[in-house]
Amino acid sequence: MVRFENVGMRYGLGPEILRDVSFTLEPGSFHLLTGPSGAGKTSLLKLIYLAERPSRGAIWMFDREIATTPREELPALRRRIGVVFQDFRLLDHLTVFENVALPRRVMNELESSYRAEVEELLSWVGLGNRLNAKPATLSGGEKQRVAIARAVVAKPELLLADEPTGNVDPDIGGRIMRLFIELNKLGTSVLIATHDQRIMERVPAQRLFRLAEGRLTTANAADAVLAEAKRA
Repeated sequence: MVRFENVGMRYGLGPEILRDVSFTLEPGSFHLLTGPSGAGKTSLLKLIYLAERPSRGAIWMFDREIATTPREELPALRRRIGVVFQDFRLLDHLTVFENVALPRRVMNELESSYRAEVEELLSWVGLGNRLNAKPATLSGGEKQRVAIARAVVAKPELLLADEPTGNVDPDIGGRIMRLFIELNKLGTSVLIATHDQRIMERVPAQRLFRLAEGRLTTANAADAVLAEAKRA
């Protein structure tokens, strides 16, 4: 589903943020990404959801080599990816319901085909009573839950989440992780960037990726979680 080979990335003429990054995400896999602040985790996610291009190396997405894929074909690839951004990226002029339903609207589905599903999803993340609220009236934790619901509503083939439980209480955080786990059971590949030790201990990840000084290492998730706990 995703393959990086010796990928490097820099912004402008600055130093490389990522160096010689190589890894593979298989269909239906579940991975965690950790590392200190400034290590390049968000930059790596940007490369995966095609918001940035590498300065060197090769990236394959859904069996397409990105460097040779015409720019006009990239939006179709992005629609196969659900992303939970740290800065939420909600549309202020849309209601909570409309923000979450947006991926389904983009797919030209009728509202009658997804309305019940969107409402159920918002109830699951504790926002069943905020369907008609605008983002400006929401707390940071509520905005994060809207962003998560929007990322999963279309059952993407690949889900990327950047610190998805950073602004929510433990109960809601547990619900969110169960949602990700169920989505993974349905075939979605999941990659979560997190510092949350509770997530690292509880989710059924197969591998843990760790970024440090721009370089990526991988390990069996169970062994790596123990090492991260000792490091913390």
